[in-house]
Amino acid sequence: MSLIGKPAAHDPASAPVSDESAERAAQAVAPLLPAPGELVAGVVQPAVLVDAAAWAGAAVATLTGTADGTVAVLVGPDLVAALAESPMGPLELGAAVQPALDAAAAALGTTASAGRSLDASEVPAALAAATHSVPLLVGGSTAAVLLLGGTAPQVAPVRTATAAPAPVAQARPGIELLHGVAMDVTVELGRTRLSVRELLALTPGDVLELDRAAGSPADLLVNGRLIARGEVVVVDEDFALRITEIVAANAAAS
Repeated sequence: MSLIGKPAAHDPASAPVSDESAERAAQAVAPLLPAPGELVAGVVQPAVLVDAAAWAGAAVATLTGTADGTVAVLVGPDLVAALAESPMGPLELGAAVQPALDAAAAALGTTASAGRSLDASEVPAALAAATHSVPLLVGGSTAAVLLLGGTAPQVAPVRTATAAPAPVAQARPGIELLHGVAMDVTVELGRTRLSVRELLALTPGDVLELDRAAGSPADLLVNGRLIARGEVVVVDEDFALRITEIVAANAAAS
């Protein structure tokens, strides 16, 4: 009996994630993940060794062409807070980390679905589903963790050193999309309150007393949110602001 044309009982296109492929994925993720410094991939280790309590959230995506393959990135509270307090409003962690998820999938020879955001309470479930973890280090400290789980397609060996790079440039836009967004920046010398009667009575030459003493720093507002303070100076006959203080996120929100 001829078996030509009969489908195989099992599809060998996918294979378990190896330490080598996990390391390769981490090296692809490192330059694309928002971090306070240059990220370096650490040593591959079992996901069960990762402390779930140390992480504030995660972005996770499924790998195309696998039954249960996933890629995830655990992030700390700094990045979660920065996205939540963006001047443009809260941003989704899954969308912000999407380029990193896509790069990891490309390094494994597949593609990633749209990233989903997980909060701290869902991090243990992400760890339970993962088989491999790779710490991403900044100056020796772990800033994020790449997780890989399930199966991933077998990667064909690279034929030459000049092989075309993985199509990371086509990744869905994430947090770097904000770099070109124009923001309204305002310098505020002070404020006061007037009744409607007082506003209607204003005439040229009137002086309004503000709630700030002379010589006090002016506020720098971005889309109405306090970002920094500084002193007013003159540059080429134009007013300018010399920044003297960057306001912490919790102080700006108060």
